[in-house]
This record gives sequence, C-alpha cells and structure tokens, in this order.
Amino acid sequence: MTLTKSEKTEGSRYELQFKIEPDVFEAAVNRAYRKNIGKINIPGFRRGKAPRSIVEKMYGKGFFYEDAINELLPDNYEEAVRAAGIEPVGRPEFDVVSIDENGLVLKAVVYVKPEIEIEGYKGIEATKVPVVVTDDEVDHEIEHVRKRNAREIDITDRPAQTGDIVNIDYEGSIDGVPFEGGSDEGHILKLGSGYFIPGFEDQIVGHSVGDEFDVNVTFPEKYHKKDLEGKPAVFKVKLNSIKYEELPALDDEFAKDVSEFDTFDEYRADMKAKITERKEKDADAAVEAQLVDRLVEIVKGDIPEPYYEAETENILRDYDMRLRSQGLDLSTYLKYTGQTLDQLRAQMRPTAIRQVKTRFALEKIAEIENIEVSDEEVEAEYSRMASLYSVELEKVKEAIPADDIKADLRLKKAIELVKAAAVVTEKQPEDNDEKASGDGTEAAE
Repeated sequence: MTLTKSEKTEGSRYELQFKIEPDVFEAAVNRAYRKNIGKINIPGFRRGKAPRSIVEKMYGKGFFYEDAINELLPDNYEEAVRAAGIEPVGRPEFDVVSIDENGLVLKAVVYVKPEIEIEGYKGIEATKVPVVVTDDEVDHEIEHVRKRNAREIDITDRPAQTGDIVNIDYEGSIDGVPFEGGSDEGHILKLGSGYFIPGFEDQIVGHSVGDEFDVNVTFPEKYHKKDLEGKPAVFKVKLNSIKYEELPALDDEFAKDVSEFDTFDEYRADMKAKITERKEKDADAAVEAQLVDRLVEIVKGDIPEPYYEAETENILRDYDMRLRSQGLDLSTYLKYTGQTLDQLRAQMRPTAIRQVKTRFALEKIAEIENIEVSDEEVEAEYSRMASLYSVELEKVKEAIPADDIKADLRLKKAIELVKAAAVVTEKQPEDNDEKASGDGTEAAE
C-alpha cells in the first residue's frame, strides 16, 4: 500500500487516496475467483471448472473485483490511516479511483477529531439558590418514615371511618349489565384516598365488617374510558375487613427502631443534616448545569456529524437498558407511545449535542491547563467503582481500560477548575404561585 494523497478538504473532513500494487490486487482477484467459481455455471464446463478468463469474458473483466476490493480494503485502509497520522471518527466513505495495469487506487473520505478553541471559561457567572431547611421539611421526611413503620390493627368493634384501610369485593353494573374492569375481589382501599371515583369511598364509611350494600355513583363527564363517561353505575360491595393504621409515637424508642441513634433529638438533627446535604448537592448540580450551558455556548470547532450520531445511539442504548430493567423494551415502548425510532432519536439529539460539545470543551480546557491524572488517582477510582458496585477490583479493571478512567478523571478535574473559577452569587428563585391541579379521580377496576 502506498498513500498517494492526504488532504484536509473542509472542516474536519479528510480525503485519503492509497494505491494497492498490481500483483497484490491480482492475487486478491484470483482468491475471489477460487472462492466463487463453485457457484457459477458456464455452458460447456462442469460446475467450478471454468477458467477465470472464460468467466470474465462472459460476465465482464471486473466480475471478481468487488470481492477482491472488500478483502483488501480493511487492512490497507488502516495502514493508510496510520501513514496519514490521523484518527478517523465514524464510518469512512470509499470510492474506487482507478483499476488498471498500475494497480488499484482507492479513495476514503473520513472525519477526524476537530480542532477546538475555547476562551472565557474562567469567571463564568452563575447563581445558586441558598440552601435552607425548614422544620416543616424535616417533619415531612420524618412523617414518611413514621408511616412506613405504622402498624395495621384489625377493627371489629366499629364501622369504617375515613382513613381506615378496607378490604372489599365489588361488582359494578350500568343498567343492570356488568362492565369490563368494574369488579374485583379482596381489593385493598384506603378510605379518603380518592383512588376511586367521587362518592364511592364515602358510601363505604359507616358500614361494618360483613356488610353487603350498594354504592351508587356517576362516572365523571371526562373519564379515561369514554364508554363510561357521565353514566350512573351501581356497585354491589361486600366489606371483608377494616384495618386502622396506628402510627408510632415520635419518641426515643421510635428513633432507636428506625436509626442508629438513641434519642429522637439526635435522629431529628441527623435527618435535617441529610436533607441539607441533599439540597446542597442539588444546588451545586444546578450551578454546574449553568456552567456547562455556558461552555457549550463558547466552545468553537467544526464537530463532525458522526460524533452526534454516535452519542445519540449511546443515549438510545442506555434508555433501552433502563426500560429493560423495568420489564419493558424499546419496541414495546414505541408501540405504547405511538412513536417511531427516528422520532425518539430526534428527541434525544439535543442532549447528544450538548454532551458532545461539553466533552470537547472540557478536553480542551484540560489540555490548556495541562491537567494530568496520576496512576494513584486511577487506582483510587478503580477501588471506588469496585466498592460502589460491589464488584471485584480485578473485574472492574478488566472491564474498563485505564486510559478511559484517566480520560474521565481529566474531564472531572476540568469541570472542577471551571467551578472553582466561576463567579457564583446566591439568589432566591422567583416566587411561583401557580399550583398543579387535577381531578384526582381513578376508575374502580
């Protein structure tokens, strides 16, 4: 192979031309002939016995060229890339320049890593929401823990009340005809939750265990099942059991049960500290997002399309993996949402563009600032990952090359440098008086 041309045509686009000597090409054509002759029927010859010259006379001189070129292309292209001293990205586009007595000349159009410029990455202005943790927030978190540790007590000596948890059988009908999805047995329902349509839960209140009774309701005018909208229905209900949720007292015993602390005051202080830490992380993440937005704006360079395409596919692959972890897959998701794969790609493309530009910006900053990562830091990161995912250290090292770890750590150091040099001011978010609203209705299934 002889590299005959290496030229940057525009932006990050390169054109390579390389020549394969006549004897090398001829040998490849002969191999293609031997590989395919057994499939070719030529009148007057037994299958697989026709000479190459006869086949080429009948089908054309270039009949075996495609297979020969496909055989020679990978290794010779890689050699041409090394000779040109470039690092291509994405798939190259190939073309045949000439085939004659001088051999085979091929052209490859490739994209390479772009030249990146970035200025003004120090002193970026950002705002941070002051972290304040109120007593109400702490109480709210503790109440969640309290509810998770509640006891359910069977009630047999009084009728059902709002807030009770009941077990019911029910069958719904409209004009005496049962409808699909309108019946169940052993259904658990918390009265007052608003899970069923308006009026249903209220009519259970006051009934005792063993009671059988009718519940008369009317479906909302706007309902997710069109055939039930606005229609009156009767549900035959049997009340199987009533339970009362008893919440534990907020005292030292509660603290001992749910934490490593001996007193409720210590537990409460720890809860406040954890909420503060979480909100600090969220606030810091919001600042970092502002800094990244600015880096995306100021990074300059002709970034080839293959980078965006590859990153979009990475995001799509990660999304598919998350769906599978939830018992779905991408094809099922697309069927449910009515989307096409191309539409989903289009939705993910802006994120891909942002991530690619961010990576190039941080790589350039690391280069400008001479950021280095030591072997000790790489080892520490391997150990951290092994601990985080409960995987043996050696298996982590086998799965992730050290160069990839080093590259990621350089990017982390680069963003930390940008954060350290940023001008961050604290500012309260603007008040938002809008409140989310909903009808709070669900179907009785």
